[in-house]
Amino acid sequence: MKGSWRNRPTASWFQRLWRPWVSLNPFRGRGRQINEPRPVGIRDLVASPEEVQARPERRWRIIGGFFSLLLILLIGRLFMLQILEHSASVATVRSNSLHVATIPASRGLIVDRNGNPLVTNVTTTEILLSRQQAYLNPSVIGALATITHQSVATVQNDLTNVQYSPYQPAPVMTDAPTSVVQFIKLHPGEFPGVSVQGVTQRSYPLGGNTASQLLGYVGPITGAEMAANPTFNYTTNSTYGKTGIENFYEQYLRGIDGTSTIEVSAQGNILGAVQKTPPQQGDSVILNVDAGLQKALDGYLASDITLVRRTLDPVSGILPPALNGAAIVMDVNTGAVLAMSSYPSFDLSSFVNGLSQATFNSLLNEGAFSNYPIQGLYTPGSTFKLITATAQMQTGVFPATQLVNDTGYYTVPGCLQGAHGCVFHDDQGQGAGLVSLPMAITVSSDYYFYQLGYLFWSQQAKYGETPIQNVAHQYGLDQYSNIDLPNEVQGRVDSPTVRIALHKAAPLAFPNATWYTGDNIEMAFGQGSTAITPIALANAYATFANGGTRYAPEVAAAVVSPSGKLVVRYAPRVIGHVNLPPAYRDPILQGLEGVVQNPRGTAYGTFQRYATFSQSAFPVAGKTGTASTGYYPNGKSLEPNSLFVGFAPANNPKYVVVCAIAQGGYGADAAAPVVAQTFNYIYQHPIKPVVLAVKSQVPTVTTTTHPPTTTVRVKGATTTTTSHSTTTTIKKVG
Repeated sequence: MKGSWRNRPTASWFQRLWRPWVSLNPFRGRGRQINEPRPVGIRDLVASPEEVQARPERRWRIIGGFFSLLLILLIGRLFMLQILEHSASVATVRSNSLHVATIPASRGLIVDRNGNPLVTNVTTTEILLSRQQAYLNPSVIGALATITHQSVATVQNDLTNVQYSPYQPAPVMTDAPTSVVQFIKLHPGEFPGVSVQGVTQRSYPLGGNTASQLLGYVGPITGAEMAANPTFNYTTNSTYGKTGIENFYEQYLRGIDGTSTIEVSAQGNILGAVQKTPPQQGDSVILNVDAGLQKALDGYLASDITLVRRTLDPVSGILPPALNGAAIVMDVNTGAVLAMSSYPSFDLSSFVNGLSQATFNSLLNEGAFSNYPIQGLYTPGSTFKLITATAQMQTGVFPATQLVNDTGYYTVPGCLQGAHGCVFHDDQGQGAGLVSLPMAITVSSDYYFYQLGYLFWSQQAKYGETPIQNVAHQYGLDQYSNIDLPNEVQGRVDSPTVRIALHKAAPLAFPNATWYTGDNIEMAFGQGSTAITPIALANAYATFANGGTRYAPEVAAAVVSPSGKLVVRYAPRVIGHVNLPPAYRDPILQGLEGVVQNPRGTAYGTFQRYATFSQSAFPVAGKTGTASTGYYPNGKSLEPNSLFVGFAPANNPKYVVVCAIAQGGYGADAAAPVVAQTFNYIYQHPIKPVVLAVKSQVPTVTTTTHPPTTTVRVKGATTTTTSHSTTTTIKKVG
């Protein structure tokens, strides 16, 4: 139908939308105006294909250049890795696949002066389990737990113990019985990944109770010990000397650990051992100690303290607690320590198989781990009179022959009833009558030394403030002895300066900071705040005995390599002198001889009872010490410290022996018997020269060259640098 909507051309949606707006345009039908902008289309912005020149080679150049740059960078990096950094690259790769496990070295031996072993090694059997095999064969854990009589949890804990390297088998049983070892070897199919190896442990041929504190023990190394020894290549599996000789000579005894290099796959599987370096056994330390004398001294001290605790003090009427004790034997002419005992003690063997926490705490509480000869502080009492007598002779405050009337009590001249009172009594209040210096020492006249203490203090303008303390310093009583043992304690000699320092540090314990005449009197006969170690006391008397030369006490005589080569020989070390010409020394010596040999002597009766040798053949000189220690809360005096020091032969001194017992009672009753019995042993068993050889090495290992070793002695002693290198193969035992 003409004109119908069906026959009209179909308008686009845009035309239908735009048409109404066109009809409203005021310029409709009049054409484009002059200033009307020309519409811009896409054809005006982009050139047509006919107008553009095709340049595909530019695109290829850009793409090619980009990939060429990448290729150059890749080749350069490969050149650096393969050529310039080849060694570092190989090391990095290997470090990711190779793991080094440590093979512990056997420690060196400790032997006495005659070559007798004090500390050795024994081979025990250890059962180990591979972690990888335990993962692949879980049933082996139960089988191993059954055969070793352990719980499954215990074995699993061993496998996960971070103390052991993850790339080497974990030990699940030490000191395995022969029956268990043989069963595992006969049934290898039932125990995949289980291996058996020999390990070394410390052993004590004379028993673990001989010289326990002197020898010391070893244990697992701590983080602090590793940090303190960064150049020694310790690992968390290492053992370390904790106390005694084991600690002081650790650098020699430890040896050099071996290594086992293991190849590990990317998945963590062990592929096998690549290289193994055998360990080198440590050097042996030869002591100046005589094993027989040491064992005897240990017995004398322990038996004596046990007896003292069961015997009433005849003066106080109570049982002395005898808290602890120390005994020492030294060579007066060299400083060599021939024996050293401490009580209470402990069994070194208990540290080998493990010490329970309860046992450890019990020993700790009773003081068994303290080495009392070098760590115990004792008020010296009358043993200090050697010092005051020496000061008397050096200053000439009055002559040794001058007689003093000991009435039993001393009244301080011009005393105004100060803090310490005006009257000082002799022990038990009994006077000795007229005495010269020798007799004052023999009978231990307190009155005589009260007088000296007063005279020195009242004549400061002439003799100075501290003439007695100065002599004590010459003898070394207020210094470290420089003994070759760890953790020595420094003694002190009371003085105005010391009194102020003590008060400042502990006002309640030391309330008096002022120094009175009475303080000087007490100090003169070994009382007050003076406290010294037995090793310092022994060294002081050794210095007097040899005529005035003070040596550093020396426990070790030498260090020897596993092959027997001498590494270090320790010579006597002179560390001081005391002016003791015969005119000074002889009157004092006469008094010390009288203590033991004169019927009036304080130790005469003790030696008559305990000494089995003739005084004419083996004369002994000595001094008793009975030192007040304080008071009970009820005001009653505590039992005094008991001390005795002697040297022999008095006419040609070789040995000095000291015994100190804390709160043991009178020196003649408690300490002197130990010294008398010790001289019995020495007289019957003369000390022989040091043998610079080791009789046996058990077990021994293949050794190679040792690096140069530096030995540093403590507390101002001489530094000795010694190199030792030896290459030898010794058959392993066990």
